[in-house]
Amino acid sequence: MKSVKVPLKKLNDVRIELMKKELMRMDYRIKAEADYGYIPVKYDVEGYEIVDIELEELNTHPHNFSELLEGELTDEEIENLKTSFDTIGDIIILEIPDNLESKKNIIGKATLDFTKRKAIYMKKSAVHGTIRIRDLELIAGKDDPVTIHKEHGARLKLNVKEVYFSPRLATERKRVSDSVCDGENILDMFCGIGPFPIVISRNNDVNITGVDINENAIKYFNENIKLNKLKNVDAICGDVGEVSKSFKTKFDRIIMNLPGLAYDFLDVAMNLIEDGGTINYYEFSDGYEQGEKRLVEAASKENKNVEITNTRKVKSTSPGEWHVAIDAKVTSK
Repeated sequence: MKSVKVPLKKLNDVRIELMKKELMRMDYRIKAEADYGYIPVKYDVEGYEIVDIELEELNTHPHNFSELLEGELTDEEIENLKTSFDTIGDIIILEIPDNLESKKNIIGKATLDFTKRKAIYMKKSAVHGTIRIRDLELIAGKDDPVTIHKEHGARLKLNVKEVYFSPRLATERKRVSDSVCDGENILDMFCGIGPFPIVISRNNDVNITGVDINENAIKYFNENIKLNKLKNVDAICGDVGEVSKSFKTKFDRIIMNLPGLAYDFLDVAMNLIEDGGTINYYEFSDGYEQGEKRLVEAASKENKNVEITNTRKVKSTSPGEWHVAIDAKVTSK
């Protein structure tokens, strides 16, 4: 390796000078011996003794995602990609805009190198169908869609191709869990693999029933109950509108996290909620007015009152639209 030979007492001063002039090789380690040091350089440097010496190569890792895509994408394109990462266990799911799809493999390789996860998938569709899944394409790594995601001390096993799961709701799940009181009887009407029930049950002494129409989601929900060694958590596969007809009890809290269709089930929720109970309701909207109105109208049909106790924007879904949350206390008139 081409290096500058310099007396040890001048080693640091010369190193600083060569770095400032961008002449020093950063991928090899400086070598120090009895009287001299050897600084790797890119090419001959005037005024210094240049020698060829064996130096240790450094295992350099890029400091950030941008370095790996420098020269391939613009700064703006790289910044937009950074916001599209969904990290689920040891899997990354990316949303790549149409104009960059021709570079999907370059982006996938860069993401794999930077994150060190096992697989990088690209979204090929929006969430669709009654079982709420999205089409994915492997763009780097190993095609193994099963992973275990860790959240607030809980372990959540899932197959990203067979079920829908959003790690971006972690804060919301913790917030709901923190609002729960011991002894509550809770229904999650659209439970998926069970992230709300699992997180809540790990931190509270409650009874929870989760329902979902996706058989694979319920399969993983049952695995997650065992994985987290939980009791008093039941998983039921089916349409909650039908399943609810067999319930023998009412619930102190009902979670309705199906933002695209939850309003269609508000009549079911109003029939199942205990007097004074709480509904955690979610929908896609530009604000809260629509959701609040739907809750009030559904309650009125059952001769009940609604008190809105909290509203918040959970995450942005598109320009001007949000995944919003509305907490409502329901009482009899």
